[in-house]
Amino acid sequence: MVSAWRSAFGPKEVIQRIRPHETDAYLLNPHKGTTTFQRFNGDPLYPGTTWSDRYGPETFKPPTGNLGNSQYPDTTIAYCRWVWSVMEPEKGKFRWDIIDGALQAAREHGQSLQVRLQPSAGRAPYPDWFWEAGAYKVNPRDLHPDFNCPAYVQHWTDLISAFAARYDGHPDLESFDIAYAGSCGETGGNSTPETAAQLVDAYLNGFTKTQLIGMGGTHGFKYALTKRSDIGWRDDCFGDVHMGTYPGVPKDANWNHMYDGYPRQLFESNAVDVWRRAPVIFETCWTVGYWYEKGWDIDWILAQGLKYHLSVFMPKSSYIPDEWLDRIEEFNKRMGYRFVPRQLTLPLEAKPGQQFEYNMWVDNVGVAPIYRPYRLAFRFRQGDREEVVQSEQDIRTWMPDHTWFQEKLRLPASLSPGVVEIDMGIIHPETGKPVVKFAIEEVRSDNWHPLTCMDVL
Repeated sequence: MVSAWRSAFGPKEVIQRIRPHETDAYLLNPHKGTTTFQRFNGDPLYPGTTWSDRYGPETFKPPTGNLGNSQYPDTTIAYCRWVWSVMEPEKGKFRWDIIDGALQAAREHGQSLQVRLQPSAGRAPYPDWFWEAGAYKVNPRDLHPDFNCPAYVQHWTDLISAFAARYDGHPDLESFDIAYAGSCGETGGNSTPETAAQLVDAYLNGFTKTQLIGMGGTHGFKYALTKRSDIGWRDDCFGDVHMGTYPGVPKDANWNHMYDGYPRQLFESNAVDVWRRAPVIFETCWTVGYWYEKGWDIDWILAQGLKYHLSVFMPKSSYIPDEWLDRIEEFNKRMGYRFVPRQLTLPLEAKPGQQFEYNMWVDNVGVAPIYRPYRLAFRFRQGDREEVVQSEQDIRTWMPDHTWFQEKLRLPASLSPGVVEIDMGIIHPETGKPVVKFAIEEVRSDNWHPLTCMDVL
């Protein structure tokens, strides 16, 4: 007797084609999209077009009420920075309570946490004990030390090594910036290439699990890429297209980051293909509200970001103008990965324990792959029984545009004769729970995607 679900198939048909329906919905998938900045989901935005590089949060309240914000995208990533004097007020006495609190707060707010420890920011002082330990300056009036002095190299790498020993691989730690020297740790300061290599080695040796992110154009980033291919690329001043009249320069022909900084840094750092292996992250120059006030061409700016294959956007928890909210939402949909399964081909029936062949066509309509080793999986449901079978596919190879593959799965031996329902998901290999949604309409409340049925013989 033919099963009811199979009534549309002719008696000679042996395979079925499943073609899910693509959705244009905004998906809160992990490891991509907009971040909050020194904030978490639901926290108030900075007033106007302001923000703070210096003051990372030090106390944390559990989330209450709505975690969204009408003038900011929903996010799955938070980004926080802390200066050295806050994190190590006395030599060897680290404020791990701050990091522990931030990681917990991120999890409670539905986010993972990107972290930077920075030597200083603005006029934030260095730890008093650091100067007493033998640090010195090139010029007595300088705010910063000579980043090549032995005291800086020793004590900064001690801090990074201690952080790595405690937090490398923490499930809520999204990434860690290689902010090794200079203002905010971004530029490398006056450190020589040799010193930069010493400082960066502390990051490379300490972090073998957590994603590291280097600052484009710096000696440290270039060095890191010669040692490991899995270093991500970040840059600030995304969107800087400031033009005008400057002394000695023809109108609208001045230097800026979007025309001069980014393209040159990318090629000089040999980082053109970094996006294939590790995330690209852009932090705004000023804020999106500032762009709006200046009348900058947001469509051109965002299009350039997509050409760099970015996965993460940092507009500093500063308001997005109402007129541009829809553009930023579409930008979020395109950045990073966005997987649309166009077709799966499966047999109509199989025996318990029997291998069967299937093929699948996935369209990544985003601009980058996913960088986590999550697993494609199929769930077989029969009454109260559920069996999950993982694919051998490495979803990190699903680059933008089309991927097609064919493999064999084994129908769970525990199934009984009759009909089995089949769901599909991208799961965490340890928990077995779905962590990434496909961009299709068909989705269950537990984030598995219903596909079809098969007859168990």
